[in-house]
Amino acid sequence: MKKVVAKFGGSNLKKKEDIQKLVGVIKAYNRPMVIVVSAFYGITNHLITSLAEVKKDESYINTLTRFLRELKEEAILENFEEKHWQEKTMRLVEERIGELSRYLTGVHYIGDVPEFVEDVVLSYGERLSSLVLTSILQANGIEAEEALPEEMPLVTDGEFGNATVDYKVASEHVQKRLGEDKVYVVPGFYGVSPKGKVTLLGRGGSDYSAAALARCLEAESLDVWKDVDGFMSADPKLVNAPRRLKSLSYAEAAELSYFGAGILHPRTVEPLKRLNIPINIGNIDAFSGVIEPRTVVCGTEEVTDAIIKSVTYSNDFCILKLRGAGVGLKRGVLAKVTVALDKAGINIKSVITSQIVINLMLSVSDIKKAYRIVEELELSAITELVVEEQISTIAVVGQGLLDKPGISGRLFMALARQDVNVKMIVSGASAVASYFIVDASDQDKAIGAIHDEFFG
Repeated sequence: MKKVVAKFGGSNLKKKEDIQKLVGVIKAYNRPMVIVVSAFYGITNHLITSLAEVKKDESYINTLTRFLRELKEEAILENFEEKHWQEKTMRLVEERIGELSRYLTGVHYIGDVPEFVEDVVLSYGERLSSLVLTSILQANGIEAEEALPEEMPLVTDGEFGNATVDYKVASEHVQKRLGEDKVYVVPGFYGVSPKGKVTLLGRGGSDYSAAALARCLEAESLDVWKDVDGFMSADPKLVNAPRRLKSLSYAEAAELSYFGAGILHPRTVEPLKRLNIPINIGNIDAFSGVIEPRTVVCGTEEVTDAIIKSVTYSNDFCILKLRGAGVGLKRGVLAKVTVALDKAGINIKSVITSQIVINLMLSVSDIKKAYRIVEELELSAITELVVEEQISTIAVVGQGLLDKPGISGRLFMALARQDVNVKMIVSGASAVASYFIVDASDQDKAIGAIHDEFFG
């Protein structure tokens, strides 16, 4: 029998009631499976802060380890009734926190954070989650075993911070390590390089690591459990009567995730398309004893009457404008800029060019650094650098978007009626998505206007 891989995020691990719901879901599966877990809510951010603080202040190690110890102790006392389970689990937690403490001590003494050390430290949120959850499942009569990525090994390409799983190498190892008929609990977010070094799979990468394991195991499905009702036609906080999307194609789900929908990590569909492994999105708060997905992401490409299935947004976009007469035609300008940004680890989300300006769409966190890097290149073709912030990227997604006449006209008319000005639009880069830029102050109004137009 093929296994199911189920992913539970930090929002499923906030309090006792959440963990008990999780246990109930796993019991309802009543089959061998692989569970991938994220860090307890907020822990990764604490670990990021600790790396900066520990370099200059050794006492922060005790501050962090005390915080982790108290947090885990609270979860253990809440979820274990028998004292021997409490003591056993706390002892294992202490050992793992001790490992983390030694890494942080090394960071303090060298006064720096090498890439491989940063990846190891940030993986400990997931390592602690998997340890505690394994004990909780065992105490509830479920035959569960923790399986760490380095034990398999889940081999990656070795890139620190944003690695990709090497399926050709990893699949045989993963199948062998996770082959028995039991429940395995795996910490998400990281794999290991060919040399055995821990490599993170990108921020929010637990979804991707679960998908990678599903690919390696040729799983029946990847079940992602959230505390929301799957993909919707728009953010329920911004529109009236949003519709739940019962099914989406891989491409539609990937574009919605890229443009901020927040249900899946954008890379989640990447490993699964080739084997046509479906992604089932479940709502743990709506669970009533039956495993039933709220949204299914699969290879079926359905064109609806409305064409547009969802409108979403992201505030993590800024524009760096490279202005100059003929800058769009000058050979080598774009190449030099992109190479310099790549060397600095800055991802370019999109490039839109014209005769007199090159527009680079970047993450908000990268814009200042990117400005400085391009400025230091001193390219004669660039006469002015302009940063455009306080913008919102609105995306409409749906199969058949480029094939149906009149969709763009309806979009612009809906926005015009609400006096929303479109600063830039991109259509055709994806067969299932178009996106445009508006002022951040117009974001909610734009989403409401589009949703009303296409969903009434």
